[in-house]
Amino acid sequence: MSQIAVIGTGYVGLVTGACFSDLGNNVCCVDISRERIEQLNRGNMPIFEPGLEEIVERSHRAGRLTFTTNYEEALKDVEFVFIAVGTPSGDDGEADMRYVRSAVEKIAEVIDHSIIIVDKSTVPVGTGDWIESMLSSHQNGRSFDCKVVSNPEFLREGSAINDFMRPDRIVLGSKHKDASEKVAELYNPLKSTVLITDIRSAEMIKYASNAFLATKISFINEIANICDSVGANVIDVAKGMGLDTRIGPKFLNAGIGWGGSCFPKDVKALAHIASKHGTHPQLLQAVMDINGAQRTIAVEKIAEMLEGLEDRHIGVLGLAFKPNTDDMRESPAVEIIQQLIDRGAKVRAYDPEAMNQARAVIPDEVVLCTDAYLVAEDADALLLATEWNEFTQLDFRKIHSLMRGDFLLDGRNLWDGEHLKSLGFRYAGIGLGNL
Repeated sequence: MSQIAVIGTGYVGLVTGACFSDLGNNVCCVDISRERIEQLNRGNMPIFEPGLEEIVERSHRAGRLTFTTNYEEALKDVEFVFIAVGTPSGDDGEADMRYVRSAVEKIAEVIDHSIIIVDKSTVPVGTGDWIESMLSSHQNGRSFDCKVVSNPEFLREGSAINDFMRPDRIVLGSKHKDASEKVAELYNPLKSTVLITDIRSAEMIKYASNAFLATKISFINEIANICDSVGANVIDVAKGMGLDTRIGPKFLNAGIGWGGSCFPKDVKALAHIASKHGTHPQLLQAVMDINGAQRTIAVEKIAEMLEGLEDRHIGVLGLAFKPNTDDMRESPAVEIIQQLIDRGAKVRAYDPEAMNQARAVIPDEVVLCTDAYLVAEDADALLLATEWNEFTQLDFRKIHSLMRGDFLLDGRNLWDGEHLKSLGFRYAGIGLGNL
């Protein structure tokens, strides 16, 4: 049993703290947000993540998981300090390091014994060296070791618990192999492949992984757009590609593009790093351009089928950037809704989990409904923006009777188009051939 502190209680920090405590460690999560810490101490979840609430409640009740705003309390006698704070995009796409810097400064103020600092935040290459140097310069006569290990996270929102407990790999990088090996021991119960590298390579692995996955999605979306123009079906194309073991089927689902807290900022940050160091990230720029264009392509499909958008009633099903989360960050639905409104459409929308978060980021004139059927009332067209399971079980005969029009745009290629056409709908997906 180890003593662990986790700085940050967002998706990464809270999942990391909860899972390590569930493995039998004593974990104290610290956050500067008093409101969030009070919420957690009351047993209320600040985020929606399947399975997380149960683990937090169980570990908190057992006394293995605590929450505080007090760094001195959180870091007392700990062996490991995990930094899991946000690194949002700056003005030029660079990673905004203010929260990491603040966390390191707080550690430097209160730590009085040797620790291993584990950086789980997604940070520019070289950050681990900077953290170690900064802590060394802030000892003020005190004598202790602060060794830094980069341990990038590969958690997917909506399946973060499973990703932590059953990881594909665990990446650890440090100038101190003994420190990496001690962190590896924390993960021993998971029986996963552990890759130990130098610290800069570990930091780069995170960016390169996310950039590659984003590239696969943008690639298949570009193929989907070509399929639409030549009459091919991207679902069959992707299946044929994915059967090649060199390619694989994952992340070859065409749609309205990627969003969320990781892909957008990490691809931007990697492109910024490349430019800063004199290389030319043409592929990364194309990946971002294609992704942005998918939103406009969806809007144009609707406009073409309705012969314009002025005063048209459009229903949007799904608002979160992906299913099984309430995260609205960089959600494709947000930009699509804004484009629809800018072109004169009236929009109604519904999401099973993200309604509270949605109100803060979508235009005030959007009518938020309590279910999919209210969204369909008097709609000229419906857009499926997030592939929640709930939307696979809709009563489409009822949907058809409620709508004023008959056009469905399946932005995630989720529905059975032939069945919907048999019910009287005009149906289109992304990359399924000519409209």
